[in-house]
Amino acid sequence: MNEVAGADVLCLRLDKRKGESALRLLRGLQLLNTGFKIGHDDDQLLIPLIRPPSEPERSALEVDLGHLRMNRVTLTRVSHKPRTIIEALKDQLAPHQLASLPRSIDIIGEIAIVELPEELHGYEKAVGAAILETNRNVRTVLQKVGPVSTEKRLRHFHVIAGADVTETTYREHGCLFRVDVAKVYFSPRLSFEHERVAGQVGENETVVDMFTGVGPFAIHIAKRRRNVHIYAIDMNEDAIKYVRDNIRLNCVEDKVVIMKGDARTVIEKHLSGKADRVIMNLPARASEYVDAACLALKPSGGVIHYYTFGEDPDPLEKAKGKLSEALLRAGRKLEKVLYSRIVKGIAPHEWLCVLDILVR
Repeated sequence: MNEVAGADVLCLRLDKRKGESALRLLRGLQLLNTGFKIGHDDDQLLIPLIRPPSEPERSALEVDLGHLRMNRVTLTRVSHKPRTIIEALKDQLAPHQLASLPRSIDIIGEIAIVELPEELHGYEKAVGAAILETNRNVRTVLQKVGPVSTEKRLRHFHVIAGADVTETTYREHGCLFRVDVAKVYFSPRLSFEHERVAGQVGENETVVDMFTGVGPFAIHIAKRRRNVHIYAIDMNEDAIKYVRDNIRLNCVEDKVVIMKGDARTVIEKHLSGKADRVIMNLPARASEYVDAACLALKPSGGVIHYYTFGEDPDPLEKAKGKLSEALLRAGRKLEKVLYSRIVKGIAPHEWLCVLDILVR
């Protein structure tokens, strides 16, 4: 709460030793004025009241507090900090602009990332300031600018409030990740998926993480399992740097092998037939790499965690159909869909979907 200018207010004056009882009674009678800070005068408390107590209320108070003394005193007014950006901006934006404010903000460590519609053009700094005001751990607010690039899944940002930094440390389910959001892909909205997939991995499995980014899937798995072998692949040099740092940060160097390069090339050269499980978190191009994922699996088969984009209607069924066709082309068969769900919306009528499949 922030203190602001004072004003004259009716106060109950009483001995400090009776303060706790007085506050309890005044709250029960709905007489306590929480818009002002309690005053002090030597050994006396000055408790602000909303209104004079009625005769029955006065009698009830005097049972515990004795004779009541009241007078008007200048006390400091207290304003409550806004809890949402809508509350913070209600006096600055028109109703239609308030309605267009984003309902979800990605917060990665001390960085908040927001996407703003055309209706808020010119109000970017006001929105950024509101986000800082309502999120005490945030030091930087970034606005998404332009589309996501296909290869490295990167997006450009503008700093609209706070410090001009894009690197931070993010904590997720007991794991720590250093990440520069301008150089590597990372989404806190996949937190549940990171933990869910890690929970499926058994002891002594070999896992190929084809598009590892800063290593969230690989590190979650390594932290949960005593005996596991994980190959973390990425073609982004910055991602390789950060996954290396994050492996050290989480003390899992003995379980994760980092491999730089295109996933297909790395698998063909080094990982053919090794994996019990493959993770494919590259939704825009996952279908192009199904053959490589199949090559990585052991000849007897295994599990693929497949992330892709799907459109209405029935995005999961469409994703399943395309995946089945890609598996057949790769000489494999979809034996069973172990799990499927829509992870999040990415555009009107378009969704990020996940399919966990058993392949033979």
